[in-house]
Amino acid sequence: MIRLLILDLDGTLLRRDKTISAYTRSVLERCRAKGIQIAVATARAERNAKAHTELIQPDILISSNGAWVTMGETVISSCGFTREETKTIIETGFRVTNHTCEVTVDTADRSFWNYKTDPHLIAPDWGEVCCTDYTDFQEEALKICIELKRPEEAETIAGSVTGCVWTKFSDGDWYQFTKEAASKWNAVRAISQQTGIAVSDMAAFVDDRVDMEMIRHCGIGVAMENALDEVKQAADDITGTNEEDGVARWLEAHLLT
Repeated sequence: MIRLLILDLDGTLLRRDKTISAYTRSVLERCRAKGIQIAVATARAERNAKAHTELIQPDILISSNGAWVTMGETVISSCGFTREETKTIIETGFRVTNHTCEVTVDTADRSFWNYKTDPHLIAPDWGEVCCTDYTDFQEEALKICIELKRPEEAETIAGSVTGCVWTKFSDGDWYQFTKEAASKWNAVRAISQQTGIAVSDMAAFVDDRVDMEMIRHCGIGVAMENALDEVKQAADDITGTNEEDGVARWLEAHLLT
């Protein structure tokens, strides 16, 4: 029996216009009425994610790609860089790009960016972000993203601190840096320990390679039709695209009949 749904946001639950349809919201409410809890798992910072999930009020929120996990006001788990590690990663990024790179940093309560173009012109749904040149930056980061030209630069940056790993986003030239232990899958395991819900009683809906462990290890792993091919190959099932309310249609067909 599925007791917990784990829903990625971008490319999965959210449509291209970054909204959740009324149909999807109604299906999630019907799931909740059956006693099924809802978790959202996203690369977005917690504050940004909450702005997009206000209408569904998830029971659990996995943000910053697993570095920060909350249940209501309770922090279930956190895994980030120290101030010194954060500073080292940013300085190394500037050094290998000759100070031309853009850098975003998620902390527990804010997002920072040395943007060249107002991010709200690029993505109106971005949410609140603090502009900084990172001079004397003194924050503990949950996640750091850097715009780079080559994966070799990401290797150099990750190697500047202990226990740092990197992932390239599927679109654009952005690379994400997190602590090795910070992942959506580790967040799911922490949730299982906190709630007593077995991983086998969870269903995960995803579209990107950072979600691969979830669909491989959760009781049911469902890939969106718009997911990367490697994600679809690893999934137990495939549903429609995010534009077609694929999550809701799968839930209605398999859990609400």
